[in-house]
Amino acid sequence: MKRTHMCGMINKDHIGEKVTLMGWVQRRRDLGHLIFIYLRDRTGFIQIVFNGKKSGETLDKAQQIRSEYVVAVSGTVVKREESAINPKYPNGDVEVNAEECRILSPAKTPPFYIEDGLDASEMLRLQYRYLDLRRPEMQKNLILRHKV
Repeated sequence: MKRTHMCGMINKDHIGEKVTLMGWVQRRRDLGHLIFIYLRDRTGFIQIVFNGKKSGETLDKAQQIRSEYVVAVSGTVVKREESAINPKYPNGDVEVNAEECRILSPAKTPPFYIEDGLDASEMLRLQYRYLDLRRPEMQKNLILRHKV
């Protein structure tokens, strides 16, 4: 599987295209026959939908996925339903319907979530610096330092 796009670069111009994305699992929601994951890379994140009615094998693989797993997903970019559009995010109007999934690297449950608005102590963040550097706030700081 070879990456075709970055997660944060997918938008409504890509609707109908087959894409291959790779990144960390930000969050996972299991609704039985549907599993949603937010896949994150350094450019942003996108929602991936695993539908058990379309592909049971892919859904079985998605049930193994947990937070911070590194995965590769191939699928088709589709427009979200009107009720599911999230205007807070640049690509909140699209999602990827997964057709193939590969777990590249499983991960232990992290000591804190990799999100903005982090509620972890500074000592814990320093102990797990490699995780702290994945947070969007820290990524912005690194990009700014690189530009200077």
